[in-house]
Amino acid sequence: MGTSHDHAGAQWRKSSYSGPSGGECVEVADGYPATVPVRDSKNPAGPVLLLGADAWQAFVDGLR
Repeated sequence: MGTSHDHAGAQWRKSSYSGPSGGECVEVADGYPATVPVRDSKNPAGPVLLLGADAWQAFVDGLR
Protein backbone atom coordinates (compact mmCIF):
# COMPACT_ATOMS: atom_id res chain seq x y z
CA MET A 1 0.00 0.00 0.00
CA GLY A 2 1.25 3.49 -0.78
CA THR A 3 0.23 6.94 -1.94
CA SER A 4 0.68 8.75 -5.22
CA HIS A 5 -0.25 11.99 -6.97
CA ASP A 6 0.34 10.67 -10.51
CA HIS A 7 -3.05 9.47 -11.72
CA ALA A 8 -4.00 12.45 -13.86
CA GLY A 9 -5.34 10.30 -16.70
CA ALA A 10 -7.28 7.87 -14.49
CA GLN A 11 -10.98 7.29 -15.02
CA TRP A 12 -12.50 7.67 -11.57
CA ARG A 13 -15.87 6.33 -10.43
CA LYS A 14 -17.96 6.49 -7.27
CA SER A 15 -20.18 3.81 -5.84
CA SER A 16 -23.66 3.52 -7.29
CA TYR A 17 -24.83 3.97 -3.69
CA SER A 18 -23.44 7.53 -3.60
CA GLY A 19 -26.13 10.17 -3.64
CA PRO A 20 -26.26 13.01 -6.15
CA SER A 21 -25.34 15.61 -3.51
CA GLY A 22 -21.77 14.36 -3.22
CA GLY A 23 -21.38 13.71 0.46
CA GLU A 24 -18.50 11.76 1.87
CA CYS A 25 -17.42 9.37 -0.84
CA VAL A 26 -14.35 7.62 -2.08
CA GLU A 27 -13.62 7.12 -5.74
CA VAL A 28 -11.70 4.27 -7.35
CA ALA A 29 -9.94 4.11 -10.70
CA ASP A 30 -10.22 1.08 -12.96
CA GLY A 31 -7.57 -0.26 -15.29
CA TYR A 32 -4.75 -0.91 -12.83
CA PRO A 33 -4.41 -4.71 -12.55
CA ALA A 34 -2.11 -4.94 -9.52
CA THR A 35 -3.42 -2.00 -7.47
CA VAL A 36 -6.64 -0.13 -6.88
CA PRO A 37 -6.18 3.65 -6.72
CA VAL A 38 -8.56 5.23 -4.17
CA ARG A 39 -9.09 8.94 -3.49
CA ASP A 40 -11.36 11.28 -1.56
CA SER A 41 -14.08 12.58 -3.90
CA LYS A 42 -14.07 15.94 -2.09
CA ASN A 43 -10.34 16.38 -2.78
CA PRO A 44 -9.68 15.03 -6.28
CA ALA A 45 -6.32 16.79 -6.51
CA GLY A 46 -5.19 15.25 -3.22
CA PRO A 47 -3.23 12.08 -2.63
CA VAL A 48 -4.24 8.72 -4.02
CA LEU A 49 -4.11 5.65 -1.82
CA LEU A 50 -2.87 2.57 -3.68
CA LEU A 51 -4.33 -0.68 -2.37
CA GLY A 52 -3.36 -4.14 -3.48
CA ALA A 53 -6.09 -5.82 -5.52
CA ASP A 54 -6.50 -8.57 -2.89
CA ALA A 55 -6.80 -6.02 -0.07
CA TRP A 56 -9.42 -4.05 -2.02
CA GLN A 57 -11.44 -7.19 -2.71
CA ALA A 58 -11.34 -8.12 0.98
CA PHE A 59 -12.55 -4.60 1.86
CA VAL A 60 -15.44 -4.78 -0.64
CA ASP A 61 -16.39 -8.28 0.51
CA GLY A 62 -16.43 -7.02 4.11
CA LEU A 63 -18.94 -4.32 3.16
CA ARG A 64 -21.41 -6.81 1.75
